[in-house]
This record gives sequence, structure tokens and C-alpha cells, in this order.
Amino acid sequence: MDKLRNLLLLVRPDTLLRWHRDVLKRRHAATCRPKRRGRPPTIRSVHVLVVRLARENASWAYRRIHGELAALGINVAASTAWEILKEHGIPPALERQSTAWADFLRSQAKALLACDLFEIRTLTGARLYVFAVIEHASRRIRILGATAHPTAEWIVQLGRNLLMDLEDVGSTARFLIRDRDSKFTAAFDAPLADAGLTVVTTGIQIPRMNSIMERWIQTCRRELLDRTLIWNLPHLLYALREFETFYNEHRPHRTLKQAAPLRPSPEPISPPAQIKHLKICGRGRLGGIPHEYQHAA
Repeated sequence: MDKLRNLLLLVRPDTLLRWHRDVLKRRHAATCRPKRRGRPPTIRSVHVLVVRLARENASWAYRRIHGELAALGINVAASTAWEILKEHGIPPALERQSTAWADFLRSQAKALLACDLFEIRTLTGARLYVFAVIEHASRRIRILGATAHPTAEWIVQLGRNLLMDLEDVGSTARFLIRDRDSKFTAAFDAPLADAGLTVVTTGIQIPRMNSIMERWIQTCRRELLDRTLIWNLPHLLYALREFETFYNEHRPHRTLKQAAPLRPSPEPISPPAQIKHLKICGRGRLGGIPHEYQHAA
């Protein structure tokens, strides 16, 4: 009793009762564990499938996904689909209907063209301007012209030349991406619209909306213009034509599985053990700035 009285001086009776309840609770939990309540956990493959359906079908809400699962014989509750989408940060409702710009570019690649006007400097410091168009799907580049004075009328004429070229090759392009340069007037857009091409303008100071064209301009500068002293306009046009031919007919592209825009990839030599002797010949363009290699005959 003396020890108990001494303990009561240190802690309050409520504290002793709480300790007693905690001991009983731990003993009860160790000897009598309740069974799991509620529905059994959803298997991981169903989680993966729900997320896949949501990402591949932006207009499907969780109810539509639940219906697709039922059509596949997968018996889960609609609330389960809702919870899976929320768990992966995907809105279960139709907020996903808005299409991101990158998704638009990927889905419409076969119907997309992109154009831009970029500036270069000659050896004497004069400014020259180049107008080029690229196909998103094939990566084929068309350098339509260069000038020291890029007027709206000059741009309109190049647009007409582009339409004639597209008609000759039977192009199926339906969209043309361009920036908001004042040189692109309504007179430039009108013939394109008559030919079935919808002009899509990029946002203000958002070059990523025309990323394929901007990337090609960087390639042209890095592989040609930064390594060439341009004397005048005729010299620039000659260099651009040579680079256009090299780019379209020989330069491999990772997006095209290392093929060139106008040349399919050759059949690989298989098996590699059969390669006993390689005889490769090379050809340089523009004094050896770009090189082309092929098997000797």
C-alpha cells in the first residue's frame, strides 16, 4: 500500500486507468484479431487496365470505363474504377476531354505541316531570311526561298508554290502550323483554306507549339550555317538546296527508325557474323560539311 500511495503522488488516477485500458487493448488485439471487412482488394492488373483505358480514351469517365470492364467480363464496382483513377491522379469525370498540344501533334502527325521564317547573317553582316516548311510525319523539309526583304507578297507567293508542290505529290496534309508574324497575312491563309488546309497559329512566344520546325532550324544552323561562311544570297540558296537534298535523301532520323524522309531504311545485314569485309565509299557535300556514306558497288 505504501508503494501505491507513493505512485499516486506522482500520477493522477486518470492516468493509471488509461494505462490499464491500454494494456487490456493490446492484449485483446494480440489474442483476438478481427477479420478484414469490406470488399477484397482489386488485383493489380485491373488497376493497370483502368489507367490504360482512361489514358487512351480521354472522353471516357469512370462510368464508361466501368461499362467497358463489364463488357470484358471483369466484375468490379463503378466506385472501384473511380477510386483507381483518383489514386493515379486522373480525374474520374470528363475533365480529361481537353486535348494537350503534344497529344494533338502526335495524333495528327500525318496531316500536319509546319512553317517558319528564320534569319541568318552573311559574312558581311547582311541579314537574309529563309522560309521553310516541314512535314511532321515524314520529316521532309521544303526550303521554299530566301530573300533580304521578306514582304507579305513574297510570303504569299511562296505559299502558292507550296500548294502546287503538295498537289504534285498528292499530299494529304490538312493543317499548317505557323507563328503570328505580321508577314503572314489573310492573303497567305486564304489560298491554303481554299485548298483544304486549316491554318493553326501558335501562342505568343511559345516556340514549343512549333517544336518540329524549331528543331529543324537548330539542325540547319548546327550542321550547316554555323560551319559555313555565307557570302551572299545566291551562295545561301545553293547551300540550302544542297542541305535540303542531303536532309531528305540521306540523313537518318530516330523518329523514322533511322530512315531518311525520302529513303527507306536498307535491309540489315543478318547475321552480323557474315560481315567479313566492308567497303564503304563516302561523298562530301559543300566541301565536306555533310558526308554521305554507302556500300561500294
